[in-house]
Parts: sequence; C-alpha cells; structure tokens
Amino acid sequence: MPDILWPGDHHAGEILTDATILDAMVQVESAWSAALVTAGIAPADAVLSADALRGLIADGDLEGIAEEAESGGNPVIPLVRRLRDGLGSSAAGMWLHRGLTSQDVMDTALMLCVAEGFDAVRIELDAQVEVLRQLADGHRRTMMPARTLTQHAVPMTFGLKAAQWLRGVLEAREQVAGLAFPVQMGGAAGTSAAAAELSGRGADAAPVAVRAGAIAADILGLAPVAPWHSVRTAVTRSGDAAVGCSDAWGHIANDVLVLSRPEIGELSEGSGGSSSTMPHKANPVLSVLIRRAALSAPPLGATLHQAAADATDERTAGAWHVEWDALRTLVRRAVVAARQTSRLVAELHVHGDRMQANLADAGAAVTSEQESMSRIAGHTPTPEYLGATQHYIDAQLARARRVTTEGA
Repeated sequence: MPDILWPGDHHAGEILTDATILDAMVQVESAWSAALVTAGIAPADAVLSADALRGLIADGDLEGIAEEAESGGNPVIPLVRRLRDGLGSSAAGMWLHRGLTSQDVMDTALMLCVAEGFDAVRIELDAQVEVLRQLADGHRRTMMPARTLTQHAVPMTFGLKAAQWLRGVLEAREQVAGLAFPVQMGGAAGTSAAAAELSGRGADAAPVAVRAGAIAADILGLAPVAPWHSVRTAVTRSGDAAVGCSDAWGHIANDVLVLSRPEIGELSEGSGGSSSTMPHKANPVLSVLIRRAALSAPPLGATLHQAAADATDERTAGAWHVEWDALRTLVRRAVVAARQTSRLVAELHVHGDRMQANLADAGAAVTSEQESMSRIAGHTPTPEYLGATQHYIDAQLARARRVTTEGA
C-alpha cells in the first residue's frame, strides 16, 4: 500500500515492501537448500523450490511473522518456524536453514531487494542522460544570466547549466554501475563451520562449504563472496549510491524551483501542481518532491555509516538491526525520486526569451567582470563573454555518448 505521507511512493511499487522482503527470504532458503544438495551435503529430497516454500506461507502470515519477530529480534526466526511446521518430518524440513543463520537470510534477502531497486534507478538514470544530452546540445546558445550566491554573476547559456545537470547524473550513474550485491552465507559467525560439519568431509569440508555458498549466489544472481558479517560496505555503498543519485536530482530540482519563480520565469514544469485554495497556482510539485527526497537521503545514509562504524564482534547488537529500515527507506525513496526526475526533465519548459530578457535587464551586473578583465588585458571587451562554455558542454556530451555506446 502506498505511503500517504510520501506522495509518489507508489512509483516504487513492490520494491522492498514487507511482502517482497519476506518473499526474498523464502528465495534465500530455497537457494540454500538447493546449494546443499548440489554440493553433496544434503540428500536430493532435501531441496524445495521457492514456489513450494511460498505455498507454506498463508495470506495472513505476514502480520504474524512481523509481530513474532520481536521475540527473536528478526523476522527470519518466525519464518523458518512456519516453514518447518509446514514441511513436518520430511527431509526438506530437516535440512531447511541448516548451515545458515538469521543474518545470512536477512542480509542476502536485502541485497536481492536492493539490487531490484537499483535496476529501476539505472533505467531512469539512462532516460535522464538522454534528455539532458538533448537539453545541453539544443540550448548551447540560449543565453541567460549565471547566478552565484543568489546574485547575478556573468553571462552563461542554459546549455551549460543542463550539461552540469548531466554531469551530476552521469556521476551518480557511475556510482550505481559500480555496485555489487553480495551473497551472505557464513553461518552463525561467518565461519561456515555448520555447513562444513554437515558435509561430513572432515579435513576436506571447507571447500565444500565454500562451494555451497557460491552455488546459492549463482541461483540468486548475487556476487559470490566470503562472509562479511560485520563489514558493512555492501550496505553503505548501496546507501552512498542512493544518496549520490539524490544529490544529483536535488541539484536539478533546486535550479528548477529557483528559475520557475514568477519574478524569474526562465523555467517551468510541464504540468504544475494545484492548490487547495488558490486557483491561479501551478506549483513546481515534482521539484518540491525531488528536493524532499534529496534532503531526507543524507541522514539515512549517515545512519548506515553509523551502524557500520559501530560494528563489533560477529553480529552487532542494534546497529545491524537499524540498517534494515534505513536502507529500505533510502532505496525506495531513490526509486521514487528517480522516476519523478525523469518526468521533470522530460516535460521541462525552457523559456529562452525570458532568459535573454533577464540577461539584458541585469546590465552591468553581468558585464563588470568582463570590463575589468579587458582593461587589464588592454583591449575592448569582446562581443561574447562565454569563455570555454562550448568546450565544457561538448565534454559532457562526449562523456554521455561513451556511456550510451559502452553501456557502462
């Protein structure tokens, strides 16, 4: 159900909802049982498909699992209990979850869900790159006043502003492209001792346990890595990428908010939002909501880093637990803001005539630096004071073309 207090939350769909996270935990349990069989640790009849395990969870079980999670501190414990009750004395029931710990299931399930979230974000970033390329190139000669610290500075073009937006989006895209979503399969304390013991291979057990983790990773489509129980970079890097995206989108939204003020009027949203009492209003609602996401993201990212810095022993009390909702909220909001930003830039109206008029009205406020520089150089001011603007626009366009062709 969409969050009524986070307008636009429906854009994130089922990404990282309670039901999706529960389903991801079921997928992890199924993948692990298959891995135990494939690695030769468990008998062939110990494996159950994710669909078969899903069938053991009734429609009303989600609420019960959420309530019962309090007694053990996480939802894996009541989930496993329900699954075992449903499987009874079968081999699948006996082998379910053997060699895993709750942290394995929680961390791996969250990585599955976060990967899905960033797949959605990546699609939107690609769409934004294409639109911003067109804006930068199409308005490379659309003159406007640059503003620093809220005041007129020097002449610039809207094409350069769009190229700077493009640069931010490209750098956010690089962060997202660099993410890896690792499996977590280490058992009680990250040693895989239980899986090794279950294999009955004695001195040769370690490679079998490691192979089981790699098999599970392959089934789930995650990166096969050594257990990372108290090293939380997989979580913080995902958080950093979401914050980086929100930074880039917030920059765009803030510029639109400022430049769409009636007294400036250089930009406007494609379809402004209405007011409950003022019929004339066409509020830049998309920009407002994107800015909201950008303002909320850094504290959530900081929570993830604080939890990582608080890591102790092989499972951290409280710090591990605080990650879950912070990461879920951060990634869902990134998906929402991604889709809102794509719409914002695609429907943006650029009022070049107003930009030119504002530049002319600024007068000496945008020419004083040029006059000063020309006096020092001993010549009259040149007709255009844009420096290397076209070069800087071309640099971002070339970078965007490389990304598009390479699919990086």
